[in-house]
Amino acid sequence: MGTSCHEVARLLQMSPNTERKYRLAIEAAGLLHGEPDQLPDMVALRAAVKRGVTFSDAVGPASSAEPYAAQLETMLRKGAGPRAIYDALKLEEGEAFTVSYDAVKRLCRRIKRHFEPTAEDVLIPVDTKPGQVAQVDFGEVCRLVDPQTGERRRAWVFVMVLGFSRHMFARIVFDQKVETWLSLHVAAFEALGGVPDCVVPDNLKAAVIRAAFTQSEMPTLNRSYRGLAEFYRFKIDPAPPREPKKKGKVESAVNYVKSNFVKPRSLTDIDSANAALTEWVEQTAGQRTHGTTGKKPLEVFNSVEQAVLGPLPAKAYVPVVWQKARVKIDSHVLFARRLYSVPWRLIGKDLWIRATPTSVEVYADDARVATHARRGTSRRSTTDAHLPKHRGELRNRDPQYWQDRADAMDPVVGAYIREVLESDSVLSQLRAVQRIIATLDAYPKERAVATCRRASFYGLFRASGIRRILEDHLDAQPLPIPVMPAQTPRTPARYARTAAELMALPVEMLNEPC
Repeated sequence: MGTSCHEVARLLQMSPNTERKYRLAIEAAGLLHGEPDQLPDMVALRAAVKRGVTFSDAVGPASSAEPYAAQLETMLRKGAGPRAIYDALKLEEGEAFTVSYDAVKRLCRRIKRHFEPTAEDVLIPVDTKPGQVAQVDFGEVCRLVDPQTGERRRAWVFVMVLGFSRHMFARIVFDQKVETWLSLHVAAFEALGGVPDCVVPDNLKAAVIRAAFTQSEMPTLNRSYRGLAEFYRFKIDPAPPREPKKKGKVESAVNYVKSNFVKPRSLTDIDSANAALTEWVEQTAGQRTHGTTGKKPLEVFNSVEQAVLGPLPAKAYVPVVWQKARVKIDSHVLFARRLYSVPWRLIGKDLWIRATPTSVEVYADDARVATHARRGTSRRSTTDAHLPKHRGELRNRDPQYWQDRADAMDPVVGAYIREVLESDSVLSQLRAVQRIIATLDAYPKERAVATCRRASFYGLFRASGIRRILEDHLDAQPLPIPVMPAQTPRTPARYARTAAELMALPVEMLNEPC
């Protein structure tokens, strides 16, 4: 076409030397000259270049990691990254390994260029139907003021994005607890006005107890999340671990919230942040032209997808949280920083707790063994029947309780228990009283009353004395009749004076020193 060699090199963005090599190789093959509309095909041109040009794979100086190239390739094919390979070689070779991490990383990159792609490397594009899939995820955003404490706390944004329209629901929270996770789903369904057929979550504990790390494994869903899905009639399809591309729609949505909503604003407290976020979703995120669909998410949602979402249940959802807990030695289980009693024979066993906003139920082998109110003034909720007989009362440390307990047995017993409590002005006698009442409970009322009369007569205020009276049947013997000693006239003390005699003495005598 009459174009000069230098112009050809410029147009092809190559050096003149490279242009000369290609031109001479094509000319030697007799393919350079001819009519422009009769150009040889690319196969013939490529063959001519390969015959006339010598190519070298070497780029720059040899890598210091080259002696370990075989080991690097083996580890790369197993899925290890450059950092893991570097750490493994450094540990195995010891001081003899002087290669830098950057050299290992560069060689790994060069080796991977020659890897043939596998079927698993292919990202399969998935087109979802309206109302079919929603993806959910959390993303840390910033620190916001908690209105309850007035302190700044770490905050996360929860995002649910519909796969077809890309319309989203977003809300900022302070934690990722199960209760929060469930309430966010409920709020999202209410805001969307319906329920998608399937929800794709990440592998956080609020959704998945055990992730499926291989194709042969099945994920274990959180029991609370399973209950929510059963109530709203949607399927759960957890994304595979360490594969964020499998839920790329919500990953992109979370990043979009961070970059477009969070970064340009100076957010202070969580309430105002959520109010601004709701407005942003409607006015900005919903009205933008989506980069993949080329449509406005809110318009597609309102015109197509909302109508095909599953209906909301007629009755309101009551959050139910399931949690496994082990019974402690005090026959209590711990849930939400509060202790709840269960029958003491279950100590050491793993039970299931079913908690609603108002109640806590405990199950052993699908049988309910305890029910408590969720809220209370104390940290411990205890049912006396759950504790061993004659030991459950020991948790009561109020002396009045034990006095009332003794009065219920008999007034004589009540009077004796008061004597025991008052027998020492410094040392507490509460434990002695507990042991005495536990001992008396095992005997008939008549014997208990007689025993208390005898112990009071002799001044016995210990449980051991009570047990000895009962074991030796001393309570059946009559008490001795007390005999008062004979009263003899007292001899007046020397120098003693009566009041009348003292008043009759002159004042001078009263003031005399003794």
